[in-house]
Amino acid sequence: MSVNQYKKIVVLTGAGVSAESGIRTFRDKDGLWEKYKLEDVASVDGYKKNPDLVLDFYNKRRQDFCRKEIKPNAAHYALVELEQQFSGEFLLVTQNIDNLHEQAGSKNVIHMHGELLKARCPESNQVIQCTDDQSRDDLCTCCQYPSALRPHIVWFGEMPLGLDIIYHHLSQADLFIAIGTSGTVYPAAGFVEEAKSVGAYSIELNLDPSEIHSHFDQVVQGKATELVPKLVSSLLNGA
Repeated sequence: MSVNQYKKIVVLTGAGVSAESGIRTFRDKDGLWEKYKLEDVASVDGYKKNPDLVLDFYNKRRQDFCRKEIKPNAAHYALVELEQQFSGEFLLVTQNIDNLHEQAGSKNVIHMHGELLKARCPESNQVIQCTDDQSRDDLCTCCQYPSALRPHIVWFGEMPLGLDIIYHHLSQADLFIAIGTSGTVYPAAGFVEEAKSVGAYSIELNLDPSEIHSHFDQVVQGKATELVPKLVSSLLNGA
């Protein structure tokens, strides 16, 4: 397998990539967030009901992420190398809300579920950087009557970001790679079928087989930090 045989690569990453950098997820057992119900902190209704609880939840996640030991890992850096060395079009789509891909050096990234270190105006959708704790006193500067900024996170029931661009690239992809994803969250779980419908070769790299692993042409189990560099080396060196 050589990268030279492909013209457009789409990569999807999930929690399994960030987990090896120490990022705790919603579903971690005995994790930092086990006392929260997802519908209370990851839905529009939950935010309307108790905005302080939701803001506190994401403030804690932001604090957790900003720990100095949280850094990109070998999988992040391998994807940067693939993007830099590939002569065709490359798109990295991530379900993760951290910026570890960007820290590593990735350029063409879509955060389909939003970004933890950003906030947005609920009226204009203008997005701003947000690295400190957020409160209801934080107002936008884009509206005549300023609105309270909300986390720039896609909650349950909301439309993921960048879908038009993602589906455009999937419709032309000839290689689709999913890394560290559960295959349970749509529309991302359906990306492999979108890519395969136009003839793309599909690869899943995961610690355990995803819910949709049978849809892939190739499935490899193991840690992302080991599998991604190995795959990228194989692609770039034609091994």
